[in-house]
Amino acid sequence: MAGHPDQLESQGQSVAGTVDPAVYKDAVVVLATAGVVVPLAKTLKVNSIIAFIACGALLGPFGLGGLVSTIPLLRTVTVSNAEALAGPAELGVAFLLFVIGLELSFERLMTMKRLVFGLGLGQVGLSAAAIGLIAYALGQPATAALIIGFGLALSSTAMIVELLAAKKRMTTSAGRASFAILLCQDLAVVPLLFLVHVLETQNGSGSLLAGLAQAFVQAAAAIATIVVIGRLALKPLFRLVASTDSAESFMAATLLTALGTGLIAAAAGLSMGLGAFIAGLLLAETEFRRAVEVTIDPFKSLLIGVFFLTVGMGVNPTEIAGHPVAILSVAVGLVAVKSLIIFVLARRFRLNAAAALETALMVSPGGEFAFVLLNGASSVGLVEHGATSIALAAVSLTMVTLPLQARFARHFAQKLAPAVALPEEAKALPPDDRAPRAIVVGGGRVGRLVASMLEEHGKSHIVIDSDAALITAQRRAGRPAFYGDATQPEFLKLCGLEEATALILTIDNPRAVDATVQAARALRPDIVIVARARDAAHARHLYEIGVNDAVPETIEASLQLSEAALVGLGVPMGLVIASVHERRDGFRAQLKPAGAAARALPRHARSRRL
Repeated sequence: MAGHPDQLESQGQSVAGTVDPAVYKDAVVVLATAGVVVPLAKTLKVNSIIAFIACGALLGPFGLGGLVSTIPLLRTVTVSNAEALAGPAELGVAFLLFVIGLELSFERLMTMKRLVFGLGLGQVGLSAAAIGLIAYALGQPATAALIIGFGLALSSTAMIVELLAAKKRMTTSAGRASFAILLCQDLAVVPLLFLVHVLETQNGSGSLLAGLAQAFVQAAAAIATIVVIGRLALKPLFRLVASTDSAESFMAATLLTALGTGLIAAAAGLSMGLGAFIAGLLLAETEFRRAVEVTIDPFKSLLIGVFFLTVGMGVNPTEIAGHPVAILSVAVGLVAVKSLIIFVLARRFRLNAAAALETALMVSPGGEFAFVLLNGASSVGLVEHGATSIALAAVSLTMVTLPLQARFARHFAQKLAPAVALPEEAKALPPDDRAPRAIVVGGGRVGRLVASMLEEHGKSHIVIDSDAALITAQRRAGRPAFYGDATQPEFLKLCGLEEATALILTIDNPRAVDATVQAARALRPDIVIVARARDAAHARHLYEIGVNDAVPETIEASLQLSEAALVGLGVPMGLVIASVHERRDGFRAQLKPAGAAARALPRHARSRRL
């Protein structure tokens, strides 16, 4: 049946009008932050969590979002109502706890039980007590002081682990101690969320003890139900899904497990995070743990980003400007109190002064769960809004300064580090025979290969490195290796730089390479220097400071892959080698500046690879 044209037009407008761009605006803002701003921040070496908080503060209702009424165009790029993101932010917290549950396997806890339940539990308890007493002395009610104490006692697991991993510090004494404290704090989050829930239920009504008992029974029943169902259903479910060899089905099962247990816990009056945490613990004991971690990581990162975005949106510059002294005092006091407690505890647990100081400075800033606890408590009237704002502003300040604080922690720890007792092999001095020989800086895999090639072709050489273990292994194998710092001119002289035929740098440390090149050039302007480079940009920089030849790992690997592929495809070996040489020379010409100080090596003297 044909309709009237006006009626059809009206229907068409109605169908077209069902898509309201404003509905998706907040999602677009979040995706733009995660997909554009955060990668840009990482390029500038800014922590992604700080980038999310900063974007939230800029685009939120107290930033540009508050100017929408004056400048309507800003509506398309801002979030004027932070509550619209409350749901995704809560999911972010649930996923974070789910991943924490995956990491907290029974074996890991037992391996680190001394530090987790000794150092970690002591830090949480003593820090919460000290901060809570200070809050109580400043006029906060007992309940509020208790929540503030525990909220500020926690640290930022996400930021600290990222910083330790980036600097390869996780396996050091300070790294292990910091991680143990963070594990204990993560374990403490669940009972703390439960405590806030109970205090909310009993706020001003009935006996707190009776309320705790009733809530504990309800929680125990809900947790027991989740555990029983999980143990019976999770393994068969994931085995069934894994048998289909479908990545999509595995992803769906993982999301269902995290969200389903969270919703069951929420239906029982608990937090979604508690249910997700229990699901993570159950999956941690299965063979699917690693696969689940890989599957959940993109969702976790994005949803946690939403959480930190909402944290930034809660930052009110007006309130901060109104209490700058109070916020700065709380931030400094928080770091000072926690640092002192952690340092004393770490020393009691037999960490040396350097490791104890580094741990104390790394773990002393506040963390993301302070926002979860204090915002939750503030929303139900357990902590007044003014105190919450000041405390969370101080926590934000300590989190923003955490990367800088971590750098200072490492610097001061190095100053306090005890002198390393060198093995006898590492105490050997380089030969003082003034014989011409090549100096290979670096005793790792690349340095060992270079040294073996020099030995094969009858070229006299020595290997030097600042890693005593590497030098000890080399000398025990009968190789001419010596311990020392190649960035020091006096040590280079001791190694015979003045008579050396070449200096070959194989270490993967750009700063050390730069310092060594500059020291060598100052002593021997004419010496041949060949250096390993990370990439084209690093190679270009090395040419600028005076190396004769730089070998970028990325370019050399590409050339070797091309060579193998062409030979495998039937191209004559001679043509392939000539082509690779030509392409290598082309790259070298592009990377070396026209006014570079060091001359290029003659073609016959160029090494194809280090």
